[in-house]
Amino acid sequence: MTEFFDVPLNDVMDFFNGKAIKPGQEGTYPAYGSNGLIGGAPEWKHENSIIIGRVGAYCGSVAYSKGRFWASDNTIVARPKSGNVRYFFYLLKELGLNRYAGGAAQPLVTQTVLKCVSVRIADISTQHRIASVLSAYDDLIENNTRRIAILEEMARRIYEEWFVHFRFPGHEQVDMVESELGVIPKGWKAASIGEVSTINAKSIRPANAPEEILYIDIASVVPGAITQKQPYRFSEAPGRARRVVQNGDVIWSCVRPNRRSYALVLQPEPALIASTGFAVLSAKSVPYSYLYFAVTTNDFVSFLTNHATGAAYPAVTASTFESAQIIMPPAEVANYFHSIVAPMLDLNETLKRKNANLRATRDLLLPKLISGELDVSSLPEPEEGITA
Repeated sequence: MTEFFDVPLNDVMDFFNGKAIKPGQEGTYPAYGSNGLIGGAPEWKHENSIIIGRVGAYCGSVAYSKGRFWASDNTIVARPKSGNVRYFFYLLKELGLNRYAGGAAQPLVTQTVLKCVSVRIADISTQHRIASVLSAYDDLIENNTRRIAILEEMARRIYEEWFVHFRFPGHEQVDMVESELGVIPKGWKAASIGEVSTINAKSIRPANAPEEILYIDIASVVPGAITQKQPYRFSEAPGRARRVVQNGDVIWSCVRPNRRSYALVLQPEPALIASTGFAVLSAKSVPYSYLYFAVTTNDFVSFLTNHATGAAYPAVTASTFESAQIIMPPAEVANYFHSIVAPMLDLNETLKRKNANLRATRDLLLPKLISGELDVSSLPEPEEGITA
């Protein structure tokens, strides 16, 4: 029979302050800050523990490391006196520790405050079962995330090998010639983004807008991925919700391009709309896979950054993208590249959608399991084949 007990955190957990990370410090042990993993460290001080953001915008954030790690002075490290560490990680996540923050200019969570927080914890046997179910979701998400990173790296390395180092299939039989972009293979040429793609091809207006949309804002795009699509009735959507996004489009934030807020859109939902803060690039004379990798290189990011204007919010415009120069290979080379890379990108998209579903299911279960509303013994663990 499941039992729950009401106790202050101080009765069931030990707390430790993190220690400052030396400038330039690197190493093989993970180093955590207030917003999770921030790099490596040559030494370790904790293991199999929970890391809590102590100060700043991410005050109260919760992370978990099974292995050995270093925690910065912007964190508090927590471990249960007994019981399942991952269960306590999920318990602390569900508590929303940021609501216990003090301080006006700089939010701050202290050990003193945390120790007094009252929690309802399950018996040891139930702790293990709850942790097993929830961690199964996290393990699948982590595995998919690794596969996504590997696929992206493989595709990018092929792009660099063919179109940066010019070691494409048959390159031995092709002479190199001078061009405005430097030495390139004979038969290749320089082209502007405006020549090979259409910028902001489609927009919606109130007169032709659907009743409901899925909206992508700049904050929901990180390098190579869209983290959130917010549903809205169009009548209630932000005024910037205007850019129509279609399969194969590349979206690139015009604001602060150094942050690399870009993503390739594949298999989009109906009525997917992006903010007017994005430039939406639609490939027309090159495959979308080639366009995506061409406009996400370090050199391209540097071009955008150097052409941004404005002090507080450096930004570029659609014309900046249109004028940017890239190398345009012969169609047969670009299409061959696409035939190799497109399946990798499609699999990446499938894995991202699986992860989104896994996270949604886990987040639905988390409060119900922690509170005891759901009997954990009746729940199956997730399977790898969960639908996207």
